Amino acid sequence: MAAKLDGKRVAILATDGVEEMEYTKTRAAVEAAGGTVELISLGAEPIQSVDHLDKSATYEVDRVVTDADPAGYDALVLPGGVANPDFLRADPNAVRFVRTFVESGKPVAAICHGLWPLVEANVVQGRTLTSWPSLRTDLANAGATWVDEEVYVDNGLITSRRPGDLPAFCATLVAEIADGGYAGSAS
Repeated sequence: MAAKLDGKRVAILATDGVEEMEYTKTRAAVEAAGGTVELISLGAEPIQSVDHLDKSATYEVDRVVTDADPAGYDALVLPGGVANPDFLRADPNAVRFVRTFVESGKPVAAICHGLWPLVEANVVQGRTLTSWPSLRTDLANAGATWVDEEVYVDNGLITSRRPGDLPAFCATLVAEIADGGYAGSAS
């Protein structure tokens, strides 16, 4: 990827039920561009990823969300899976972390069902986003405008619909981090 992320730290917030491809591909894209990634979770034990609904690999957690400071990172990634974001949106510490991160103005990237913690953090009102189609009503009820696009950027908030969108999602994520997250328009 053309953009370089040397010296940039990216937090990926995930727990059990994270869609493996959405975690591994975004992590690999950031690392390939020179960035450092930390997997942040609800607890210290390894998390169980899934390939759609089937268990796949487990991943070591780098930091527990209660010990993570959004100020220490340049960007946040919220991968999907169905269970992962549902667990995250039910955890007050995870929701607080997400809200603080969005309010900081730094890039935040969410894919598929990964937007649920954004809804719970009450940070999508007035924003234009894309997601897995079943979240359309949740986003609209939270005051967002939903669009059916491969990737959409709204003032540093990067969203995509599904694993098939990962190439565009990852390229946009790296570009937004390199740019500081303030490019602001649709991609």
